[in-house]
Amino acid sequence: MTAASETYYEKRGLIGTLGRDGLIQIILVANTFIMLAPIVIMVFSAFKTNMEIFQSPFSLPDFSNVTNFVKIWTQTNFLRYLLNSFIVTGASMACILTLGTMAAYAIARYEFFGASFILMFFLAGLTLPLKLAIIPLFMLMRDLGILNNQLSLIAVYTAMGLPTTVFIMTGFIRTLPNELEDAARMDGASEARIMWSIMLPLVRPAMVIAGIQNVVPIWNDFFFPLVFIQNDRLKTLPQGLTTFMGEYTTDWGVLFSGLTLSAAPIIIIYIVLSRQFISGMTSGAIK
Repeated sequence: MTAASETYYEKRGLIGTLGRDGLIQIILVANTFIMLAPIVIMVFSAFKTNMEIFQSPFSLPDFSNVTNFVKIWTQTNFLRYLLNSFIVTGASMACILTLGTMAAYAIARYEFFGASFILMFFLAGLTLPLKLAIIPLFMLMRDLGILNNQLSLIAVYTAMGLPTTVFIMTGFIRTLPNELEDAARMDGASEARIMWSIMLPLVRPAMVIAGIQNVVPIWNDFFFPLVFIQNDRLKTLPQGLTTFMGEYTTDWGVLFSGLTLSAAPIIIIYIVLSRQFISGMTSGAIK
């Protein structure tokens, strides 16, 4: 093969690589636009009146017009709904991460009869949506006396989040070296001290992944609060925001301002924990 032909094939390969990379970048930019466009429209609409929303939905609003936010803050039960969502989501995530980490540590680090069966039992929960069992769940909560109580939501969300958490945490803990635990045992550390003082800081990226995987569906869930909660003072944000929609008229500006405020905590949490989220996603490949 001559030098000219080699140069030709090298240039052709370079052009093909640049074309493929350019196509990937175009797809990523388009995907970013598709994902961000609804959020931008929602934020813009929060600063507009009903007439402005329908006449010019894509135009820039007057960001100094905070009438909708003042109205939702002072004339509705938005703060109560927000507090309820924080209570339910926070308690559910505490139970999910605590129980899921303990179960995953036991499955991944201890050899005992039935460990694989227990792991498969948790993973089976990924294939069984709890919404199909809503009638038995409703009867169970009624018999337990926690119907129309936030405990019913916390129990259901914990059961929903444990399979994913155990799956993620078990795989991550198995990649950690056993020498760390052996050295701690030689120094006289108890099993509980090894888990909480040595292993827990190492699995923090995996806990962030499991947390984000569960906090978003819990925060945005509408179905279970609609079934289990009837008291207006106990409603969470997705259910409470429906009260802003009237039978004949709806103040869309107030509704969009409520949606903007309800989405803000999750977006802030994701931005703050994004570094650990990316670290946890790539740590398995690095190891």
